[in-house]
Amino acid sequence: MSLSSNRLERVSPGTELWLDDRRLVVESSRPHSEKFLVRFEGFDHRDQVNDLRGIVSAEPLDDDDEIWVHDLIGLVVTDQHGTEHGEVMSVQDNPAADLLVLDDGLLVPVVFIERIGDGVVYVDVPDGLFELG
Repeated sequence: MSLSSNRLERVSPGTELWLDDRRLVVESSRPHSEKFLVRFEGFDHRDQVNDLRGIVSAEPLDDDDEIWVHDLIGLVVTDQHGTEHGEVMSVQDNPAADLLVLDDGLLVPVVFIERIGDGVVYVDVPDGLFELG
């Protein structure tokens, strides 16, 4: 499993993570090759976790200075000209910048987010970005 977070407290000992409805508690972790090796309580051997598949999630952190994925889902993307481009269905992990995945399949890098408010994600995108889809 790979970590998609810039918050190291996500892999601190005692942290609760969830795989579907299964609770996993971090026993220890360490960085390794730009990822983290995480040991969970109750798993004594690597073979025991090899069969775990899916998306590991965690409770939202309380930090008003951050934009959280769960805050973006369902919002309408509006560009700097006031044009609406669809609803955010998910956020896709991407090495260059995470991408907003809109209901029509368009992808918008999160680096273009200017602000969020009143159910809208306001973006300032380069000309032609929405014509690429």
